[in-house]
Amino acid sequence: MPVRLPSIEQLDAISRSFGLALSDDDLGSFRDLMRGPIASYARLDELVEPKLAVKYPRGPGYRPSAAENPFNAWYWKTDIAGAPSGLLAGKRVAIKDNICVAGVPMMNGSQLLEGYVPEIDATVVTRILDAGGTIAGKAACEDLCFSGASHTCATGAIRNPHNVKHSAGGSSGGSAAVVAAGDVPMALGGDQGGSIRTPSSWCGIYGLKPTWGLVPTTGSMPISYSIDHCGPMGATTEDVARLLSVIAGHDGYDPRTQLARTDDYLGALGKGAAGLRIGIMKQGFGHPESDPEVDRMVRGAIETLAGAGATLSEVSIPVHYDGPHIWSGIILEGAAEMMLKGYGVGNNVAAYYPLSMQEAFARGMASRINDASETVKLVLLLGEYLHRHYHNRYHSKAQNLRVLLRDAYDQALRDVDILAMPTIPFTATLIPEPDCPRDVYIDRALNMQANTCPFDVSGHPAFTIPCGRKDGLPVGLMLVGRHFEESRLIQAAAAFERSHGRR
Repeated sequence: MPVRLPSIEQLDAISRSFGLALSDDDLGSFRDLMRGPIASYARLDELVEPKLAVKYPRGPGYRPSAAENPFNAWYWKTDIAGAPSGLLAGKRVAIKDNICVAGVPMMNGSQLLEGYVPEIDATVVTRILDAGGTIAGKAACEDLCFSGASHTCATGAIRNPHNVKHSAGGSSGGSAAVVAAGDVPMALGGDQGGSIRTPSSWCGIYGLKPTWGLVPTTGSMPISYSIDHCGPMGATTEDVARLLSVIAGHDGYDPRTQLARTDDYLGALGKGAAGLRIGIMKQGFGHPESDPEVDRMVRGAIETLAGAGATLSEVSIPVHYDGPHIWSGIILEGAAEMMLKGYGVGNNVAAYYPLSMQEAFARGMASRINDASETVKLVLLLGEYLHRHYHNRYHSKAQNLRVLLRDAYDQALRDVDILAMPTIPFTATLIPEPDCPRDVYIDRALNMQANTCPFDVSGHPAFTIPCGRKDGLPVGLMLVGRHFEESRLIQAAAAFERSHGRR
Protein backbone atom coordinates (compact mmCIF):
# COMPACT_ATOMS: atom_id res chain seq x y z
CA MET A 1 0.00 0.00 0.00
CA PRO A 2 2.11 2.94 -1.26
CA VAL A 3 2.18 6.23 0.66
CA ARG A 4 0.67 8.95 -1.51
CA LEU A 5 1.54 12.61 -1.31
CA PRO A 6 -1.20 14.23 0.81
CA SER A 7 -3.65 16.63 -0.71
CA ILE A 8 -3.89 20.26 0.41
CA GLU A 9 -7.28 19.40 1.93
CA GLN A 10 -5.82 16.55 3.95
CA LEU A 11 -2.98 18.72 5.26
CA ASP A 12 -5.44 21.49 6.10
CA ALA A 13 -7.53 19.11 8.19
CA ILE A 14 -4.44 17.85 10.03
CA SER A 15 -3.12 21.36 10.66
CA ARG A 16 -6.47 22.50 12.04
CA SER A 17 -6.57 19.52 14.42
CA PHE A 18 -3.32 20.81 15.96
CA GLY A 19 -4.43 24.43 16.01
CA LEU A 20 -1.94 25.46 13.30
CA ALA A 21 -2.83 28.57 11.31
CA LEU A 22 -1.45 27.79 7.84
CA SER A 23 -2.37 29.38 4.54
CA ASP A 24 -2.81 27.43 1.33
CA ASP A 25 0.64 28.64 0.28
CA ASP A 26 2.09 27.33 3.55
CA LEU A 27 0.39 24.00 3.05
CA GLY A 28 1.61 23.77 -0.52
CA SER A 29 5.17 24.49 0.60
CA PHE A 30 5.05 21.80 3.28
CA ARG A 31 3.53 19.40 0.76
CA ASP A 32 6.47 19.91 -1.59
CA LEU A 33 8.92 19.34 1.28
CA MET A 34 7.29 15.96 1.93
CA ARG A 35 8.31 14.49 -1.42
CA GLY A 36 11.78 13.47 -0.19
CA PRO A 37 10.69 11.72 3.02
CA ILE A 38 7.84 9.97 1.20
CA ALA A 39 10.37 8.51 -1.24
CA SER A 40 11.79 6.57 1.74
CA TYR A 41 8.39 5.02 2.28
CA ALA A 42 8.35 3.85 -1.30
CA ARG A 43 11.66 2.11 -0.66
CA LEU A 44 10.26 0.55 2.52
CA ASP A 45 7.49 -0.98 0.43
CA GLU A 46 10.15 -2.61 -1.77
CA LEU A 47 12.19 -4.11 1.07
CA VAL A 48 11.34 -7.59 2.36
CA GLU A 49 10.98 -7.78 6.13
CA PRO A 50 12.06 -10.82 8.16
CA LYS A 51 9.26 -13.04 9.41
CA LEU A 52 9.01 -15.05 12.60
CA ALA A 53 9.71 -18.68 11.81
CA VAL A 54 7.02 -21.23 11.00
CA LYS A 55 8.90 -24.50 11.37
CA TYR A 56 6.26 -27.22 11.66
CA PRO A 57 3.52 -28.23 9.21
CA ARG A 58 -0.10 -27.93 10.26
CA GLY A 59 -3.65 -27.97 9.03
CA PRO A 60 -6.06 -25.11 9.72
CA GLY A 61 -7.93 -26.90 12.51
CA TYR A 62 -11.60 -26.20 13.17
CA ARG A 63 -14.11 -24.40 15.35
CA PRO A 64 -15.35 -26.97 17.90
CA SER A 65 -19.02 -27.75 18.26
CA ALA A 66 -20.91 -26.99 21.45
CA ALA A 67 -20.91 -30.70 22.28
CA GLU A 68 -17.10 -30.86 22.41
CA ASN A 69 -16.79 -27.40 23.96
CA PRO A 70 -19.15 -27.52 26.96
CA PHE A 71 -17.51 -24.59 28.78
CA ASN A 72 -17.11 -22.47 25.63
CA ALA A 73 -13.42 -22.39 26.51
CA TRP A 74 -11.98 -23.29 23.09
CA TYR A 75 -11.99 -20.80 20.25
CA TRP A 76 -10.29 -23.12 17.77
CA LYS A 77 -8.97 -26.68 17.93
CA THR A 78 -5.79 -27.84 16.21
CA ASP A 79 -3.33 -30.71 16.33
CA ILE A 80 0.07 -29.18 15.51
CA ALA A 81 2.88 -31.59 16.35
CA GLY A 82 6.33 -30.32 17.21
CA ALA A 83 9.75 -31.97 17.47
CA PRO A 84 9.86 -35.71 18.22
CA SER A 85 11.54 -35.19 21.61
CA GLY A 86 12.09 -32.53 24.25
CA LEU A 87 10.86 -31.28 27.63
CA LEU A 88 7.28 -31.14 26.36
CA ALA A 89 7.22 -34.43 24.42
CA GLY A 90 3.75 -35.95 24.75
CA LYS A 91 2.27 -32.74 26.21
CA ARG A 92 -0.69 -30.99 24.61
CA VAL A 93 -0.73 -27.23 25.15
CA ALA A 94 -3.51 -24.66 24.70
CA ILE A 95 -2.55 -21.20 23.46
CA LYS A 96 -4.42 -18.11 24.58
CA ASP A 97 -6.08 -16.50 21.58
CA ASN A 98 -4.09 -13.27 21.80
CA ILE A 99 -0.99 -15.20 20.65
CA CYS A 100 -0.24 -15.85 16.98
CA VAL A 101 -0.25 -19.40 15.60
CA ALA A 102 0.39 -19.39 11.86
CA GLY A 103 -2.54 -20.53 9.72
CA VAL A 104 -4.93 -20.65 12.69
CA PRO A 105 -7.66 -17.99 13.12
CA MET A 106 -7.04 -15.46 15.89
CA MET A 107 -9.80 -13.30 17.35
CA ASN A 108 -8.45 -12.17 20.75
CA GLY A 109 -12.00 -12.48 22.03
CA SER A 110 -13.12 -9.58 19.85
CA GLN A 111 -15.24 -9.02 16.78
CA LEU A 112 -12.71 -6.35 15.81
CA LEU A 113 -10.28 -9.12 14.77
CA GLU A 114 -12.78 -11.68 13.52
CA GLY A 115 -11.53 -13.36 10.35
CA TYR A 116 -7.85 -12.63 10.97
CA VAL A 117 -5.39 -15.48 10.33
CA PRO A 118 -1.75 -14.84 11.31
CA GLU A 119 1.11 -15.99 9.08
CA ILE A 120 3.65 -16.23 11.92
CA ASP A 121 4.20 -18.30 15.05
CA ALA A 122 4.84 -16.30 18.21
CA THR A 123 8.20 -16.98 19.88
CA VAL A 124 6.54 -18.94 22.68
CA VAL A 125 4.67 -21.12 20.18
CA THR A 126 7.85 -22.01 18.31
CA ARG A 127 9.59 -22.81 21.60
CA ILE A 128 6.78 -25.15 22.64
CA LEU A 129 6.93 -26.97 19.32
CA ASP A 130 10.75 -27.13 19.40
CA ALA A 131 10.45 -28.77 22.84
CA GLY A 132 8.23 -31.54 21.49
CA GLY A 133 4.88 -30.08 22.54
CA THR A 134 1.68 -30.30 20.52
CA ILE A 135 -0.52 -27.24 20.04
CA ALA A 136 -4.03 -28.45 20.89
CA GLY A 137 -5.77 -25.24 19.96
CA LYS A 138 -6.53 -21.62 20.78
CA ALA A 139 -8.22 -20.98 24.13
CA ALA A 140 -10.93 -18.32 24.13
CA CYS A 141 -10.26 -15.09 26.00
CA GLU A 142 -11.94 -11.81 26.85
CA ASP A 143 -12.57 -9.03 24.34
CA LEU A 144 -9.05 -7.66 23.72
CA CYS A 145 -8.23 -9.05 27.19
CA PHE A 146 -10.00 -6.16 28.95
CA SER A 147 -11.76 -8.15 31.68
CA GLY A 148 -10.91 -10.11 34.79
CA ALA A 149 -14.12 -12.12 34.47
CA SER A 150 -15.27 -14.29 31.56
CA HIS A 151 -18.43 -12.66 30.18
CA THR A 152 -17.00 -10.22 27.59
CA CYS A 153 -15.72 -12.73 25.02
CA ALA A 154 -17.34 -12.14 21.63
CA THR A 155 -17.99 -15.88 21.20
CA GLY A 156 -19.94 -16.04 24.46
CA ALA A 157 -19.26 -16.36 28.16
CA ILE A 158 -16.61 -18.89 29.22
CA ARG A 159 -17.97 -21.20 31.93
CA ASN A 160 -16.22 -22.35 35.07
CA PRO A 161 -15.84 -26.16 35.01
CA HIS A 162 -16.57 -26.29 38.76
CA ASN A 163 -19.92 -24.52 38.33
CA VAL A 164 -21.07 -23.36 34.91
CA LYS A 165 -23.12 -20.52 36.38
CA HIS A 166 -19.90 -18.92 37.59
CA SER A 167 -17.12 -17.07 35.83
CA ALA A 168 -13.95 -18.86 34.75
CA GLY A 169 -12.08 -15.59 35.34
CA GLY A 170 -10.29 -13.51 32.76
CA SER A 171 -8.83 -12.60 30.60
CA SER A 172 -7.17 -16.02 30.15
CA GLY A 173 -10.38 -17.79 31.17
CA GLY A 174 -10.36 -20.26 28.31
CA SER A 175 -6.80 -21.31 29.13
CA ALA A 176 -7.73 -21.96 32.76
CA ALA A 177 -10.97 -23.76 31.92
CA VAL A 178 -9.44 -26.20 29.42
CA VAL A 179 -6.79 -27.15 31.98
CA ALA A 180 -9.34 -27.46 34.81
CA ALA A 181 -11.57 -29.60 32.58
CA GLY A 182 -8.68 -31.97 31.88
CA ASP A 183 -8.55 -31.24 28.14
CA VAL A 184 -4.85 -30.34 28.34
CA PRO A 185 -2.28 -30.35 31.16
CA MET A 186 -0.95 -26.88 30.43
CA ALA A 187 -1.72 -23.63 28.64
CA LEU A 188 -0.32 -20.20 27.90
CA GLY A 189 -1.95 -17.10 29.33
CA GLY A 190 -1.30 -13.38 29.43
CA ASP A 191 -1.34 -11.10 32.46
CA GLN A 192 -1.67 -7.31 32.56
CA GLY A 193 -3.78 -6.98 35.70
CA GLY A 194 -4.19 -10.54 36.93
CA SER A 195 -5.27 -12.33 33.77
CA ILE A 196 -3.24 -15.49 34.41
CA ARG A 197 -3.78 -15.58 38.15
CA THR A 198 -7.49 -14.71 38.37
CA PRO A 199 -8.75 -17.54 36.13
CA SER A 200 -6.19 -19.94 37.56
CA SER A 201 -7.42 -19.16 41.07
CA TRP A 202 -11.10 -19.37 40.18
CA CYS A 203 -10.68 -22.58 38.15
CA GLY A 204 -8.45 -24.26 40.73
CA ILE A 205 -5.24 -24.65 38.68
CA TYR A 206 -1.67 -23.35 38.92
CA GLY A 207 -0.80 -20.09 37.17
CA LEU A 208 2.42 -18.08 37.15
CA LYS A 209 2.82 -14.46 36.11
CA PRO A 210 6.57 -14.37 35.50
CA THR A 211 8.89 -11.48 36.18
CA TRP A 212 8.30 -8.71 33.66
CA GLY A 213 10.73 -9.39 30.83
CA LEU A 214 11.38 -13.08 31.52
CA VAL A 215 9.11 -14.46 28.78
CA PRO A 216 9.01 -12.75 25.35
CA THR A 217 5.67 -11.56 24.08
CA THR A 218 6.86 -11.43 20.47
CA GLY A 219 3.94 -12.35 18.24
CA SER A 220 1.34 -11.65 20.93
CA MET A 221 -1.19 -8.82 20.85
CA PRO A 222 -0.22 -6.33 23.57
CA ILE A 223 -2.22 -4.09 25.87
CA SER A 224 0.49 -1.88 27.34
CA TYR A 225 4.21 -2.43 26.85
CA SER A 226 5.19 -1.71 30.45
CA ILE A 227 2.85 -4.27 32.03
CA ASP A 228 2.43 -7.02 29.43
CA HIS A 229 3.33 -10.52 30.66
CA CYS A 230 3.02 -13.99 29.11
CA GLY A 231 3.20 -17.05 31.33
CA PRO A 232 2.40 -20.71 32.02
CA MET A 233 -0.74 -22.26 33.49
CA GLY A 234 -0.98 -25.91 34.44
CA ALA A 235 -2.68 -28.74 36.27
CA THR A 236 0.32 -29.14 38.60
CA THR A 237 3.35 -27.19 39.75
CA GLU A 238 5.50 -29.44 37.59
CA ASP A 239 3.44 -28.58 34.49
CA VAL A 240 4.04 -24.88 35.15
CA ALA A 241 7.75 -25.40 35.79
CA ARG A 242 8.13 -27.50 32.66
CA LEU A 243 6.38 -24.99 30.42
CA LEU A 244 8.27 -22.04 31.93
CA SER A 245 11.56 -23.85 31.28
CA VAL A 246 10.71 -23.88 27.59
CA ILE A 247 9.32 -20.38 27.04
CA ALA A 248 11.61 -18.22 29.22
CA GLY A 249 14.59 -16.23 27.96
CA HIS A 250 15.64 -13.58 25.44
CA ASP A 251 14.50 -14.13 21.86
CA GLY A 252 16.36 -11.39 20.00
CA TYR A 253 13.15 -9.43 19.34
CA ASP A 254 11.53 -8.41 22.63
CA PRO A 255 13.86 -5.85 24.26
CA ARG A 256 12.28 -6.45 27.67
CA THR A 257 13.91 -9.90 27.73
CA GLN A 258 17.50 -8.69 27.25
CA LEU A 259 18.16 -8.85 31.00
CA ALA A 260 16.16 -12.04 31.60
CA ARG A 261 17.78 -14.49 34.02
CA THR A 262 16.53 -18.04 33.61
CA ASP A 263 17.00 -20.84 36.14
CA ASP A 264 16.55 -24.57 36.67
CA TYR A 265 12.82 -24.49 37.34
CA LEU A 266 12.36 -28.26 37.27
CA GLY A 267 15.24 -28.64 39.70
CA ALA A 268 13.35 -26.54 42.24
CA LEU A 269 10.47 -29.00 42.48
CA GLY A 270 12.05 -31.33 45.01
CA LYS A 271 13.82 -28.85 47.29
CA GLY A 272 11.06 -28.65 49.91
CA ALA A 273 9.97 -25.73 52.07
CA ALA A 274 12.60 -26.07 54.81
CA GLY A 275 14.39 -22.76 55.30
CA LEU A 276 11.99 -20.67 53.24
CA ARG A 277 10.98 -17.41 54.91
CA ILE A 278 7.38 -16.52 54.09
CA GLY A 279 5.90 -13.12 54.87
CA ILE A 280 2.13 -13.05 55.38
CA MET A 281 1.30 -9.68 53.82
CA LYS A 282 -1.18 -7.82 55.99
CA GLN A 283 -2.57 -5.67 53.18
CA GLY A 284 -3.45 -8.74 51.11
CA PHE A 285 -6.22 -9.64 53.58
CA GLY A 286 -9.33 -7.91 54.86
CA HIS A 287 -10.26 -5.84 51.80
CA PRO A 288 -13.78 -4.39 51.92
CA GLU A 289 -14.78 -6.99 49.30
CA SER A 290 -12.91 -9.87 50.98
CA ASP A 291 -14.73 -13.04 51.94
CA PRO A 292 -13.58 -13.84 55.52
CA GLU A 293 -13.75 -17.55 54.75
CA VAL A 294 -11.35 -17.11 51.83
CA ASP A 295 -8.96 -15.17 54.08
CA ARG A 296 -9.18 -17.92 56.70
CA MET A 297 -8.58 -20.66 54.17
CA VAL A 298 -5.52 -18.91 52.74
CA ARG A 299 -4.03 -18.36 56.20
CA GLY A 300 -4.52 -22.05 56.87
CA ALA A 301 -2.73 -22.90 53.62
CA ILE A 302 0.21 -20.74 54.64
CA GLU A 303 0.35 -22.65 57.92
CA THR A 304 0.66 -25.83 55.84
CA LEU A 305 3.92 -24.44 54.47
CA ALA A 306 5.09 -23.82 58.00
CA GLY A 307 4.35 -27.46 58.75
CA ALA A 308 6.56 -28.35 55.78
CA GLY A 309 9.47 -26.42 57.26
CA ALA A 310 9.00 -22.78 56.24
CA THR A 311 9.20 -19.96 58.77
CA LEU A 312 6.37 -17.42 58.88
CA SER A 313 6.21 -13.76 59.81
CA GLU A 314 3.79 -10.88 59.36
CA VAL A 315 4.74 -8.22 56.80
CA SER A 316 3.17 -4.79 56.28
CA ILE A 317 3.44 -2.94 52.95
CA PRO A 318 0.94 -0.04 53.11
CA VAL A 319 1.63 1.17 49.55
CA HIS A 320 0.07 -2.08 48.31
CA TYR A 321 -3.29 -0.34 48.75
CA ASP A 322 -2.19 2.27 46.20
CA GLY A 323 -1.11 -0.36 43.68
CA PRO A 324 -4.51 -0.52 41.89
CA HIS A 325 -4.56 3.28 41.57
CA ILE A 326 -1.07 3.34 40.06
CA TRP A 327 -2.05 0.46 37.77
CA SER A 328 -5.16 2.34 36.58
CA GLY A 329 -3.05 5.36 35.68
CA ILE A 330 -0.80 3.19 33.54
CA ILE A 331 -3.22 0.86 31.84
CA LEU A 332 -6.08 3.18 30.88
CA GLU A 333 -4.05 5.63 28.82
CA GLY A 334 -1.45 3.02 27.94
CA ALA A 335 -4.01 0.64 26.46
CA ALA A 336 -5.92 3.40 24.66
CA GLU A 337 -2.72 4.65 23.04
CA MET A 338 -0.85 1.42 22.38
CA MET A 339 -3.56 -1.06 21.55
CA LEU A 340 -6.66 0.83 20.48
CA LYS A 341 -5.14 3.89 18.79
CA GLY A 342 -1.95 1.97 17.97
CA TYR A 343 -3.93 -0.53 15.87
CA GLY A 344 -3.22 -3.51 18.06
CA VAL A 345 0.57 -3.23 18.17
CA GLY A 346 1.55 0.32 19.17
CA ASN A 347 4.86 1.92 18.17
CA ASN A 348 8.16 3.40 19.41
CA VAL A 349 9.41 0.08 20.80
CA ALA A 350 12.36 -1.66 19.15
CA ALA A 351 10.49 -4.94 18.80
CA TYR A 352 8.85 -7.16 16.17
CA TYR A 353 5.57 -5.83 14.76
CA PRO A 354 3.07 -8.23 13.11
CA LEU A 355 1.95 -6.01 10.22
CA SER A 356 -0.94 -8.24 9.20
CA MET A 357 -2.36 -8.01 12.73
CA GLN A 358 -2.00 -4.24 12.65
CA GLU A 359 -3.82 -3.99 9.34
CA ALA A 360 -6.60 -6.36 10.41
CA PHE A 361 -7.14 -4.46 13.65
CA ALA A 362 -7.22 -1.12 11.82
CA ARG A 363 -9.97 -2.47 9.57
CA GLY A 364 -11.89 -3.70 12.60
CA MET A 365 -11.57 -0.36 14.41
CA ALA A 366 -12.88 1.41 11.32
CA SER A 367 -15.79 -0.91 10.60
CA ARG A 368 -16.78 -2.73 13.81
CA ILE A 369 -15.93 -0.54 16.79
CA ASN A 370 -19.59 -0.58 17.86
CA ASP A 371 -19.30 -4.36 18.29
CA ALA A 372 -16.61 -3.95 20.96
CA SER A 373 -17.39 -4.92 24.55
CA GLU A 374 -18.46 -2.37 27.13
CA THR A 375 -15.07 -2.68 28.83
CA VAL A 376 -13.23 -1.85 25.59
CA LYS A 377 -15.49 1.16 25.02
CA LEU A 378 -14.85 2.37 28.57
CA VAL A 379 -11.08 2.12 28.16
CA LEU A 380 -11.19 3.90 24.80
CA LEU A 381 -13.40 6.75 26.03
CA LEU A 382 -11.67 7.34 29.36
CA GLY A 383 -8.17 6.86 28.00
CA GLU A 384 -8.76 9.35 25.19
CA TYR A 385 -10.41 11.84 27.57
CA LEU A 386 -7.38 11.73 29.87
CA HIS A 387 -5.05 12.11 26.90
CA ARG A 388 -6.87 15.09 25.41
CA HIS A 389 -7.65 17.01 28.56
CA TYR A 390 -4.83 16.06 30.94
CA HIS A 391 -2.07 15.55 28.35
CA ASN A 392 -0.84 12.17 29.64
CA ARG A 393 0.01 13.73 33.01
CA TYR A 394 -1.48 10.90 35.05
CA HIS A 395 0.02 8.15 32.93
CA SER A 396 3.43 9.77 33.38
CA LYS A 397 2.97 10.23 37.13
CA ALA A 398 1.80 6.63 37.54
CA GLN A 399 4.87 5.39 35.67
CA ASN A 400 7.03 7.43 38.06
CA LEU A 401 5.16 6.08 41.09
CA ARG A 402 5.67 2.45 40.04
CA VAL A 403 9.23 2.77 41.38
CA LEU A 404 7.88 3.41 44.89
CA LEU A 405 5.67 0.33 44.66
CA ARG A 406 8.48 -1.85 43.32
CA ASP A 407 10.92 -0.63 45.97
CA ALA A 408 8.45 -1.27 48.80
CA TYR A 409 8.05 -4.91 47.76
CA ASP A 410 11.81 -5.22 47.25
CA GLN A 411 12.43 -3.90 50.74
CA ALA A 412 10.06 -6.45 52.27
CA LEU A 413 11.66 -9.22 50.21
CA ARG A 414 15.03 -8.49 51.79
CA ASP A 415 13.70 -9.91 55.05
CA VAL A 416 11.61 -12.73 53.61
CA ASP A 417 11.87 -14.91 50.52
CA ILE A 418 8.19 -14.92 49.58
CA LEU A 419 5.11 -12.78 50.21
CA ALA A 420 1.83 -14.68 50.67
CA MET A 421 -1.80 -13.57 50.39
CA PRO A 422 -5.10 -14.54 48.73
CA THR A 423 -4.93 -14.37 44.94
CA ILE A 424 -8.50 -13.07 44.74
CA PRO A 425 -10.34 -12.02 47.92
CA PHE A 426 -13.44 -14.03 46.96
CA THR A 427 -14.43 -17.04 44.86
CA ALA A 428 -15.66 -16.95 41.26
CA THR A 429 -18.57 -14.59 40.72
CA LEU A 430 -21.78 -15.39 38.88
CA ILE A 431 -21.75 -14.74 35.14
CA PRO A 432 -24.05 -11.74 34.58
CA GLU A 433 -27.02 -12.01 32.29
CA PRO A 434 -26.39 -10.78 28.72
CA ASP A 435 -28.86 -7.92 29.18
CA CYS A 436 -27.58 -6.85 32.61
CA PRO A 437 -27.14 -3.12 33.33
CA ARG A 438 -23.86 -1.63 32.14
CA ASP A 439 -22.66 -0.89 35.67
CA VAL A 440 -23.10 -4.56 36.63
CA TYR A 441 -21.32 -5.68 33.45
CA ILE A 442 -18.31 -3.42 34.17
CA ASP A 443 -18.15 -4.05 37.91
CA ARG A 444 -18.25 -7.82 37.43
CA ALA A 445 -15.39 -7.50 34.89
CA LEU A 446 -13.04 -5.41 37.03
CA ASN A 447 -13.83 -5.92 40.73
CA MET A 448 -11.24 -8.57 41.64
CA GLN A 449 -7.81 -7.06 41.01
CA ALA A 450 -6.82 -5.59 44.39
CA ASN A 451 -4.07 -8.16 45.04
CA THR A 452 -3.10 -9.05 41.47
CA CYS A 453 -2.61 -5.84 39.49
CA PRO A 454 0.03 -4.24 41.79
CA PHE A 455 2.51 -6.95 40.77
CA ASP A 456 1.95 -6.26 37.07
CA VAL A 457 3.10 -2.73 37.88
CA SER A 458 6.09 -3.79 40.00
CA GLY A 459 7.04 -6.68 37.71
CA HIS A 460 7.52 -9.22 40.53
CA PRO A 461 6.76 -12.89 39.79
CA ALA A 462 3.48 -14.07 41.30
CA PHE A 463 2.26 -17.67 41.42
CA THR A 464 -1.29 -18.70 42.32
CA ILE A 465 -1.80 -22.22 43.66
CA PRO A 466 -5.09 -23.91 44.56
CA CYS A 467 -5.48 -24.22 48.34
CA GLY A 468 -9.10 -25.29 48.96
CA ARG A 469 -12.71 -24.74 48.02
CA LYS A 470 -15.63 -22.80 49.37
CA ASP A 471 -19.08 -24.02 48.33
CA GLY A 472 -17.41 -26.08 45.62
CA LEU A 473 -15.51 -23.14 44.12
CA PRO A 474 -11.68 -23.02 44.26
CA VAL A 475 -9.63 -20.62 46.38
CA GLY A 476 -6.12 -19.53 45.41
CA LEU A 477 -3.04 -18.74 47.49
CA MET A 478 -0.68 -16.25 45.80
CA LEU A 479 3.07 -16.39 46.36
CA VAL A 480 5.17 -13.40 45.28
CA GLY A 481 8.96 -13.42 45.00
CA ARG A 482 11.98 -11.38 44.01
CA HIS A 483 12.54 -10.53 40.36
CA PHE A 484 13.69 -13.57 38.38
CA GLU A 485 13.33 -15.88 41.40
CA GLU A 486 10.53 -17.98 39.95
CA SER A 487 12.42 -21.07 41.15
CA ARG A 488 11.79 -20.16 44.75
CA LEU A 489 8.06 -19.83 44.11
CA ILE A 490 8.04 -23.18 42.33
CA GLN A 491 9.93 -24.69 45.27
CA ALA A 492 7.30 -23.47 47.73
CA ALA A 493 4.36 -24.40 45.49
CA ALA A 494 5.65 -27.93 44.98
CA ALA A 495 6.17 -28.37 48.72
CA PHE A 496 2.63 -27.15 49.36
CA GLU A 497 1.21 -29.44 46.68
CA ARG A 498 2.88 -32.46 48.29
CA SER A 499 1.64 -31.55 51.76
CA HIS A 500 -1.83 -30.37 50.83
CA GLY A 501 -2.61 -32.51 47.80
CA ARG A 502 -5.12 -31.71 45.08
CA ARG A 503 -8.49 -30.84 46.59
